[in-house]
Amino acid sequence: MDKKKILLELQSFGARIDVPVEDYGRCGGAGPSDDKAFLLDGVPAMVPTLGEFAQESPFVVTRSEDGKYTVTNNGENLMPVEFVSYPRFYDLKTEDGIPYKKIAVLHGTDVLATTVSQRCIRWRRDGERCHFCAIENSLESGSTISLKTPEQLAEVAEAAMRLDGVMHMIMTTGTMNYRDMGVHYLVECTRKIKTIVPKLQIQVQFEPPENLEDMKLLHEAGVEAVGIHLESFSQETRERITPGKAEISIDRYFEAFRYAVDIFGRNQVSTYIIVGLGDTEESIVEGCRQVAELGVYPFVVPLRPIMGTPLENVRAPDPELMERIYIQVAKNNREFELAYRNSKAGCARCGACSGIAAFE
Repeated sequence: MDKKKILLELQSFGARIDVPVEDYGRCGGAGPSDDKAFLLDGVPAMVPTLGEFAQESPFVVTRSEDGKYTVTNNGENLMPVEFVSYPRFYDLKTEDGIPYKKIAVLHGTDVLATTVSQRCIRWRRDGERCHFCAIENSLESGSTISLKTPEQLAEVAEAAMRLDGVMHMIMTTGTMNYRDMGVHYLVECTRKIKTIVPKLQIQVQFEPPENLEDMKLLHEAGVEAVGIHLESFSQETRERITPGKAEISIDRYFEAFRYAVDIFGRNQVSTYIIVGLGDTEESIVEGCRQVAELGVYPFVVPLRPIMGTPLENVRAPDPELMERIYIQVAKNNREFELAYRNSKAGCARCGACSGIAAFE
């Protein structure tokens, strides 16, 4: 089987890990979760391993007597797989006893990721919660803390760079208020981190703030890249799946995209687009073309049905659909001179949650 097809099928169907490994994946939280970082020919790929659909996957990871892992499909060996080593900074704690891994985690091979505020104003208000998100579930499980301070983030970032070779950092956040959406707090966090580890490249993610000029504060603090996530180009889909965020119009998102590109530059602004929410293939491709023309990198991912969310039993999109979309989006990205490798920091640079990089 072609390696690209293996990647796409793993990300759509997930994989069962029936042998001992250091950990079986991250459960709950913001963004894609219930997954584990696989290394396929040395390239990181986040593969669902914990959801119910993953437990029914035909893909199984086996281990030979010499300790090497292989991805199999119905008993057929497909390709060798390695796993990202357990980060050394995970064994450390802050002076007040908080484990570093409750403050930030390793994504892929070289990116430090954190959800700065694990609470989201939309999560706690009736009719506003995003149906694919599990941001506060990880609080209930005790795997993280509610709010990470600038000092904590800087301390963990320094250790992750020194001990595990982290090269860039992603700070996302639950929406903290309806005005700056948490941007001002992200500015505080960035300033402190840059004071301690000035060479660490940082991406921050947020909803469009009421005053778009707030984004200039992020740039002045040292942020290299931003993620402003639209998820869907269909207002009907947005009202159904992300009802709170849908109150901010698509036009307003595009206004924010243009403003952000003027500040951070082309390829340094990205937007998550989730396939499987209800948008047509044509609308996804056309929408991605429109944002790419603005200089915004469309980070296309398959829906990840996460346990404990309203979409946990929804089927992930077929890999054939993902392949068609990736091919067309990658072609458009080339036309507008966008590429994952040109992103300074963040999800686009890491690429592990998507298959788009394999087609660029």
